[in-house]
Order: sequence, then C-alpha cells, then structure tokens
Amino acid sequence: MARGALFLAVLCLAASALAAGARKMVGVYELKRGDFSVKVTNWGAIIMSVVVPDSKGNLADVVLGKDTIAEYVNDTFYFGPVTGRIAQRVSRGRFALDGKVYHLYRNAGRNTIHGGGRGFSKSIWTVKEFVGVGDSPFITLYYHSFDGEQGCPGAVDAYVTYRLSGPYVLSVHMNATALDRATPVSLLQHTYWNLGGHGSGDVLGHTLRLFASRHTVLDDELLPSSGRVAPVAGTPFDFRSPTPIGARIRQVTGERRVAGYDANYVVDGEGMRPVAAVRDGASGRALELWANQPTMQLYTANGLNHTKGKGGKVYEQYGALCLETMGYVDAVNHPEFPSQTLRPGQVYNHDMVLRFSF
Repeated sequence: MARGALFLAVLCLAASALAAGARKMVGVYELKRGDFSVKVTNWGAIIMSVVVPDSKGNLADVVLGKDTIAEYVNDTFYFGPVTGRIAQRVSRGRFALDGKVYHLYRNAGRNTIHGGGRGFSKSIWTVKEFVGVGDSPFITLYYHSFDGEQGCPGAVDAYVTYRLSGPYVLSVHMNATALDRATPVSLLQHTYWNLGGHGSGDVLGHTLRLFASRHTVLDDELLPSSGRVAPVAGTPFDFRSPTPIGARIRQVTGERRVAGYDANYVVDGEGMRPVAAVRDGASGRALELWANQPTMQLYTANGLNHTKGKGGKVYEQYGALCLETMGYVDAVNHPEFPSQTLRPGQVYNHDMVLRFSF
C-alpha cells in the first residue's frame, strides 16, 4: 500500500474512533529532560525513540522504529508498542475459563500472538495527561478494551504511563482493571533496543546479563507445551554472567527454526527487582532493566531482513534485542503457571524501570 493510502487509513481510523463524545486523534508526544528524550505515539502506545548520549557525549536514538504513524499501522514486527490483552502466544488461539471455551483471533498460524490481529498494539489510545518537560515529564495513555474484543471475555480499562523519572531513567507503569467479567490480562512493552544507535549494525557484541537461573522450555512453536521450567546452567540460555549476545546464538533457534534467541526466562526473586543489564562497549552506553513481572522474553530480532527503518536506516537480522517483561507464556492454558485471570474489580499492575548510563 502506498504511503498516501496508509496515511489516509490512519485518518479514517482517527475519524471513526469516537467515544464518549471525544474524538481520538493520533499524535506524537515528546518527553524531554536535558539531552535525554523519548517520543511516544498514542497509536499502540508505541515508544518511537529514546535519545541518550554515549561516553563522548554524542547523542543517538537507541530504539528501532518507523518514520511515520502511517508506517506503524501496517508494521508486523511490533516496533515499540504495548501488546495485549494477552501478550506473547496463546496455543491454538483458545483457552477455557470458568467452564467456557473462548476462541481468539489467530494471527500466528494456528496460534494467537500479542492479542490477535487488532490487539492493544493496533489501536488508538486516549491521551489522558501529558507533561512534556520539567523534572518528571510524563504521558498517560488509556485504552478501553470491549467485551469480546479479539475473542476475550469482559471489558477492560487499561493505562500506560511513560515517565522520565530521573536523570536518564525511563519508567513504565501499565495497569488494567477487569470491569464486568473474569478475563486474562498480560501486557508487555515491545521496544527493540540497540545501544549503538538504531541501524548501527547488529547487537551480537553487546554484553548481556540476565538475573534468571531458569527458563521456560519452549517447543518449535515457541509454546511451553511441556509446562517445564529448567535451569539455564550449562546451556546456551545462560546469561547469569555478562556474556556477548552472539557468543552462543547459533546454538539456539527461534520462530521457523531461525538461529537466535526467542526465549522465555523466569526472573529470580519477586517484586521489583533487577531483570537485565546490557552494555555496548563501542559507545559505552549501558541499560539496566528492573521490573515486577515473573518472566521476560528475550528476542534478538531474528526476523529482521533488510527491513526499512526510520531515518533512511535499514535493519538487518540481530539488529536489536527486545527485553519483554511479562507473565508466563500461555499461562491461560497451563494451570501449573501463575494465573493471569482478573476477576471484576481486580487490577493488573506491571512496572518497569530502564536506567541508562554511559
């Protein structure tokens, strides 16, 4: 589809999205604190850019993405959005809850991924509050997910707040409330990171440390069909000590048996705690991630292949990594995993803190 047609599609979406008498418009919003800045759009609650200095003071955008909202509409790589209502994969696009079987929109072969064909990541969110500058710039976005959306039961009110909560600190707070029926909720933030700068090459030389001594065993469809959790010790999944991402990447496979990580880790401990630490030696930039979720999906952008990015850049395989904190994969079909079901009035909370240094 031509860019003009894509832009028209966005305008049509905005024009048709009328709720409670308020017109939802798609825009780009910048949070800025000194030389640290983040751009967000309310299309899919996407993080479009994160600009931070390197060890020599040179600024670079360390997030992969697109130039325009129109290009995000047809994006199939999930560059930067909040995904839901059920993040990651649901086996056969179905689950049972309170004695009833629910069938979801299947958008990954015979399975469902990231909420279906038009999940939270392909929807217009409402800007509730926006403060672009100051000591703690932030934006709060709201999305109402209706009963039956993509096959899920019950209505849900969801919010995400992006805040520059300290010098070179980006905080993400996601919450969701079940309004009228029991329903599963598991959200994740799907930003692609390259600390050398987006489009600067692969991340195989980035060193990665994960605070995870176990991983969820996934099958060829990246589903936990066995329900097993296994130690990472002695396997290519072991990042308990800082290790170059590319050191053992050829020993693991992700979707379609392509070499690379698309692995789910069980984070050690509980509550708000360290999850991951990444460093790019060439630029001196480092990223430390804390979160309160039980697992994290590590994805090394295995599927990128001469993919058009922003600013004239072209993204290739392993050009980024995603650090997707979340609930257990396919927990709706595995009673042995912690439940993701909310009863009416119950609230889901998901917090992330990303600290950059250089």
